[in-house]
Amino acid sequence: MLHFTENHRFCVNREFSLSSLDYKMLAIMYQPMIGGLAISLYQALYLQMSAEKVGYSPLEQQRKLFLLLELEQGERGRKYLIEQSSKLEAIGLLQTTRKFLPGEEDYVFVYTLFPPLGPNEFFRNQHLTLLLRDKVGKFMLLSLREELLSPEPEECCDASEENLSVPFYDLFRLNTQVVDYELEQALYEASASKQGDARMDVTTKGFQYADIIMRFPRGASNRVFVEALKHKTDQMAAINIVAKKYNLSLQETCRLLDEDGAFTEEGELQMDLMQYNANLFYRQSKKRDEERERTLSRSEEKSQGDANEDMLDTSGDKSVEMAYYLEVPQQLRGECTDHQYNYIMRNEPYTAVLKMFFTQGSIPDGVLNIFEKIDLNYKLNEEVINVLIHFLHIDRRSWAKSSIEAVASDMLGKQIVTYEQAVEYVREKISYKQKAASKVEAAKAGGGSVTRGRQGKTQKPHIPIVVPDAGTSAASRLTDEELEAARRMAQKLDERFNRKS
Repeated sequence: MLHFTENHRFCVNREFSLSSLDYKMLAIMYQPMIGGLAISLYQALYLQMSAEKVGYSPLEQQRKLFLLLELEQGERGRKYLIEQSSKLEAIGLLQTTRKFLPGEEDYVFVYTLFPPLGPNEFFRNQHLTLLLRDKVGKFMLLSLREELLSPEPEECCDASEENLSVPFYDLFRLNTQVVDYELEQALYEASASKQGDARMDVTTKGFQYADIIMRFPRGASNRVFVEALKHKTDQMAAINIVAKKYNLSLQETCRLLDEDGAFTEEGELQMDLMQYNANLFYRQSKKRDEERERTLSRSEEKSQGDANEDMLDTSGDKSVEMAYYLEVPQQLRGECTDHQYNYIMRNEPYTAVLKMFFTQGSIPDGVLNIFEKIDLNYKLNEEVINVLIHFLHIDRRSWAKSSIEAVASDMLGKQIVTYEQAVEYVREKISYKQKAASKVEAAKAGGGSVTRGRQGKTQKPHIPIVVPDAGTSAASRLTDEELEAARRMAQKLDERFNRKS
């Protein structure tokens, strides 16, 4: 209680001003739910600053609140103030934060106020509606709803509508050629500290030049190149494409633009380098998120303990149809039947299935890590993972990370989510492999060669040379007259050739 006393200072932050409708909502809707003293605290905090202004109020001691609400200054009054502020926080009218000032070695409390919901939003909020019903009753609730909501005229309910509103740039023209750096800096200093670094809404538009220049450091070496982006819409479009592709925030985009070599000496954006750096950042962030997710999952499972094992039953176990039975591998033939093996593949966790195949010792850490990633990050169903393990064993595939990830990625890409789909996938792969092997055997039996060279191209088949037998050779010999005629023809050709030369 000594960290929250009437001697501690506080300030109020609000970005709205209450209207007459807001006051009515507080009086007839919120006050029955949380009580009059909590609403009094809300109004006391609201009046710490003029109704015509928004922002932060000056720092004051919390003793002022105790006096305004006529609370006892001591432990009892502090508990009462905490109770009333908790009611306001629970229904969304207040948010309390505590800041530590190192220079004074003390805490300062910031009370952030939020406006009450309008009638439409209030009745769409199920929690608030049910709470008010419990406080005032169903019929009173319906009466308040009729009092606050005015329905649309019946004649207009079924009529077709057309939006005739004029867009901003159809009516106004802004001078975008003049860059006012002082104005941009002033606006940034006023708003950047309050606004979170929200991710870009990829469904609408990307980052604007003003968003980047306000976030970019003034003393950075690439500042002059970033300022030139105002008139380079093609480069702004390229930046937004990279930011959308790799889900970059505004701060991360500015950080990549500030990297050495992001721009050439002429000020042109190095798109390939930016995309390379963005990909590295994306992969690193993805790896950290996956590791964090796996760590949290392990801690949750550990917190549950082993006490739940006694409470488990087999009422939720799934059966396997005979049409989707997997054949028991040769290694496990003597240990379980077909029915037992398929029951295990359908219902047991993948860690238990891995132990069936790694019998000589413990399961390697690399194998456990990749299957943990497939389970927790890729969200592949447990029964599908078991079929994947079965396929790796019977297909005699490598248990390396790349081999396991290749099969898992193929299953994810083909949207395999059930045991039956996984079995069909395995059968299709085995059938394809058998057909390929039968084609090779058939080619070898026919005398052809299907060996492939280093470049992956099929080599030409060996063509046998036909050697003539003795009878054919004797019959094809020339007579003496034919040889003499051939010699004379050759002499004539030689004489004609010598004459031309």
